[in-house]
Order: sequence, then structure tokens, then C-alpha cells
Amino acid sequence: MSDDKITQLIEKAQITMTKSILKLMAVALAAVAFEAQSLACTNVIVTRGATRDGSVLVSYAADSHTLFGELYYKPARDWKAGSMLPVYEWDTHRYLGEIEQVPHTYQTVGNMNEFQVIITETTWGGRPELEDKKGGIDYGSLIYIALQRAKTAREAIDVIVDLANTYGYASEGETFSIADKNEAWIMELVGKGMNIKNGVNTQKGIVWVAMRIPDGAICAHANQARIGKFPLNDPDNCLYAPDVISFARRKGYFDGLDSEFSFKKAYCPVDFGTVRGCDARVWAAYNILTDGWFSFYDENGNAVTRDAYNYLDYVLGNDLNGDLPLFVYPRKKAGVKEIADVMRDHFEGTPMDMTQDIGAGGNALPYRWRPMEFEFDGKTYVNERAIATQQTGFWMVGQARNYVPDVVGGILWFGTDDAATSYLTPIYTSTTKVPECFKEGNGDMLHYSATSSFWINNRISNACYKMYNVMAPHVRAQIDAFEWDQTERRTHSVDSMAVVMYNQVVVKLQKKLSSKGDVMISRTPFAKVVKYVTDYSVNTAQNQFEVWKGLEEELLVKFMDGNVKPQDKDGRFIHSEYSEGMPAKIEQPGYTELWKETVAQEHGELIRVPEQQ
Repeated sequence: MSDDKITQLIEKAQITMTKSILKLMAVALAAVAFEAQSLACTNVIVTRGATRDGSVLVSYAADSHTLFGELYYKPARDWKAGSMLPVYEWDTHRYLGEIEQVPHTYQTVGNMNEFQVIITETTWGGRPELEDKKGGIDYGSLIYIALQRAKTAREAIDVIVDLANTYGYASEGETFSIADKNEAWIMELVGKGMNIKNGVNTQKGIVWVAMRIPDGAICAHANQARIGKFPLNDPDNCLYAPDVISFARRKGYFDGLDSEFSFKKAYCPVDFGTVRGCDARVWAAYNILTDGWFSFYDENGNAVTRDAYNYLDYVLGNDLNGDLPLFVYPRKKAGVKEIADVMRDHFEGTPMDMTQDIGAGGNALPYRWRPMEFEFDGKTYVNERAIATQQTGFWMVGQARNYVPDVVGGILWFGTDDAATSYLTPIYTSTTKVPECFKEGNGDMLHYSATSSFWINNRISNACYKMYNVMAPHVRAQIDAFEWDQTERRTHSVDSMAVVMYNQVVVKLQKKLSSKGDVMISRTPFAKVVKYVTDYSVNTAQNQFEVWKGLEEELLVKFMDGNVKPQDKDGRFIHSEYSEGMPAKIEQPGYTELWKETVAQEHGELIRVPEQQ
């Protein structure tokens, strides 16, 4: 039998497949899907009306046990006609093929470009039969190529759709955060599977939907599809593939009215793993930013406010019929620092708080090593997956601002490794240099580099893991001091000076353009502005890297062997009156009360000290 006939038979079987069989398939895949979340990411999107200064903010943690933290940089460039662009899968570096290059590409710095467009992602997998193993472009390449070709969020959506439909989509289901200095969108897409004829997939491409986040609202996603029902006749706020509903019907995923269609229910049905390991992180972000009260508009346009804990049965995976609102309105406006701190959450103060059981050890460690499930006595248990996680490669908060020129407006707040014990430093997106500590090729997952931010942050985070409740607060205090200073003071001064320099150039250009005769204008009239913000970005990152190297040495000295050596207000160690090389005193914080109670119950008969007679 030919490949074509086999494919036709498979397609026919899929069409006639009943809903009950589809549900059984989802259950069978649940364990695999849940384990995949250990490699997953988290995004928070904040619109202009929800920030204190009118910025658009997008946070992103690129979480993977194999991803090295470095800052990708591509300068703007012109290309000759007929140029081709090789495409390599971001996750694996596998060569996928070539695509046509455009005449001009824009500068990109990490997940932002020179026009302040921001694109980030989280992967949700979805239905495995929709993967295209012959696809020519993966989700990571879609991000970085779209950034090189789009000046606005809407243009980026068009680029992504065109590339995926032209060359075939090589990845699983994906959610993108796509923003610019004026608006923010959430876009979800998945492939169409394979129908091979004469060696070509005639079914290549994607089904997708994109929704504009209402101004004043926030959105979050974390490796589970988030868009349910969507408006079919509101192109200003919702865009979608023409066949997004008909394709689902053809595949047997949906058979209701068009108005009842839910993208996520059709293409990424929930299971315990995708709720507990994914939507629980969305709930955590919303819980923090709304002070525990979710305010949103329901499907009928009614304003609703509900206690965050009303959704607890759902996010714990006890009631999979529940749901979370796609957008919520925060109780107060936020800035870069508050969003960065959301990325440091470990479910503290909630029922999922990992410091509150013996799995935290004797020093309240808010992490669990992978895998995400373990078995004991014939039963399966979950290791929680919080927003902050040990396997982060890099993380960021992208800041886009429409009230300053593009050459000044975009700031990529960038960091590496675990967000809870690492800092974000500002990188202006017009920069022409990358700090050495973030430079591509400065180390990798198998080769240590003493000049790499990723490696020094790993040294600090892994040091803290052994004595977390004592050491991590010491690190966090230094993070907070640096980030508050940068977000609320120093970058404001840089902005002001850069805008003054920019305006001076504009005045000079206007005078030249109004004068008689031909005028020779530099291709880079704002070169001094660019150099100014470049120098600030590079110097700040490198200086803070040196501070962090010193901090790693300080942690070793201060917390060696479970002891704590006191310091004065200036950070100097307090020595004894007899020797500058001997501490004045040693503190021994010991273990948490929970640890003491558990050990006493489990081992008390052997280690209990006899009462004095």
C-alpha cells in the first residue's frame, strides 16, 4: 500500500474517532505532558494602562535543563537579492533548511528589537498528531526571525503566520506574547499534522488565534493554552486563521456552533499535569498582582470580581472543569521591579508553598528536584512547579515605552539562571555591544567560564540551595537594592540625558534640512545617543557581574559549614578583639521547626537526650 493511501486511511480514522476515544488519548498522554512541564516557561504581559509609567511590560523565564543563559544579538543589516537564511531549531540546533531572506533586517537584542517589539513564548504541546516532522521552521526561529522583520506587534503576527504557513511548522503547540510600545497580544498556534504526497506535506501550516489584551489588563501563560472562546467579528482585537474552526471539525475535535468554539479545548485539552504544573503558575501571578481578587469581564461583558481562592480546586487539579480568566485587572499599577518579583514566586503563602513540608529539608528550600512526579507505596505524588525554578537558562522583563524615541525607549531587563537568586540589569535595545558576561559563546552547559553571568549565578543559587532560608534573604537584599536603584533612579537619569541628546540632534537635522542646497546626512545621526546608552548598558552589566563575583566569595566565607559570621553595616566581617582573621562570634541558625518535629517523630527514640535525674 502506498504512503498516500496509508495517510488517507489514517485521516479517515481520525475524522470518525469519537470524543470518548480522544479523551482516553488525553489521559494516556497526561503523564508525559506533566513531565514536559519541568522544561517549561512562564510569561506575564502587562499593558500600558496597568503600569505606573505607561510602559508595556513582558516577562519571560526560558526554563530548560539544557539551555545556556546568554544574550542573543543581531545588528541591523541589508541583504543582497536572493540571499537565503539557514534555520536551526532553537531547542536542539538541528538544521531545518533555508528560507528566503528579506532585503533588510532590524537589530535584535535578546527577545526585543530596535522598534521595541517584544516576543516571548511558552510551549504547551497539544495534540501530538498535529506535529509536522517535516516542518521548516520552529517556534524559536519564528520569534527571532519575526523580531528581525517586524516594526509592530501586528506585523509580527503576520510574519509568524506567513513563515509557518510557507515553510511548515516544526514545533508543538505554542503561546506567544507579542507586544510593542502601544499594545500587547497573546497568540496561540499549533501545526496541522502531516499528509504526505510525493514526499511533500500538503497539510503544512498552522491554525492560530491572537487576542489583543485590553488596556489596563494583564495576562499570563505558562505552558497551557489560554485562549478559549474568542470574538469572530472583531479584527481590531482578535485575529485568527480562516480554518481554525473548520479544521477542528474535520479532525473531530469540535462539533458545536462556531460561537461556542474554544481554541484551547479543541487543540490543547487540559489534564492534571497541565493544570497543576502550568495554570497554577498563571494563578500565582494573578494572585500576586491582584492582591487575591480576580477582576475581569465574563463572556457576556459583565464585570466580575472573585476571590482567587475560588479557583483553587481547579489549579490543584481537583476539578478540571474549572478555568481561569484570560485577562484580569490588577488592584494597583506595577513597574518593572514588581513584575520581576512575580518571576521569583514559589507559591509562598499558598497551599502549594513548598517550604511548608518536609520536602523543603531543614532550611525551607522552595524547590523540588526533577522529575516532577514520584511514586511511593503504589501511589503517585507531584513535585510542585512554581514560577521561579532552578533550571532557568535566562530570564527577562521587556520594557517598551511610546513616550520616548525608539533609540531610548526599549529596555531589555536581562538576567540568567534562577530568578529568585539572580538580578536583572538594563540593556537598552539600541545597544551596539553585548556585555562580556552575557556574550554568546562565553561558556556553555558543558564548559565553565569564570567570566559568564550564567555560571556565577549558578554558583550563587546552588550555594543558597543548601541553606536557603538563611542565605537566600542575604542575596535577595542585594538584588533588591540594585534593581530598585536601576528601575526607579539610574535609568531615569540615563533616559533624561539620552532624550536631551536626541532632541539636540533633531534640531540640528531640522536646520540642515531647511537650509538651501543638498545636505549630506549621516546614516546614523543618533550615534552619540546610541553610544551613550550602549556604554551604560555594558558598564552596568559588567560592574554588577563583578559585584556578584564578590558576593559568591562572601557567601562562602559568611555561611561556611552551616555557620553565620556577622558583618557590620558596611559589609565588613566583625573580627575578634585579638585577631583580624578570627570572627568575633559565630551564629548557628540550625533547622526549621518542621524539620525538628519530623526528625523527632521519625528518629526520636534513637537520638533523644535522656532527662537528667
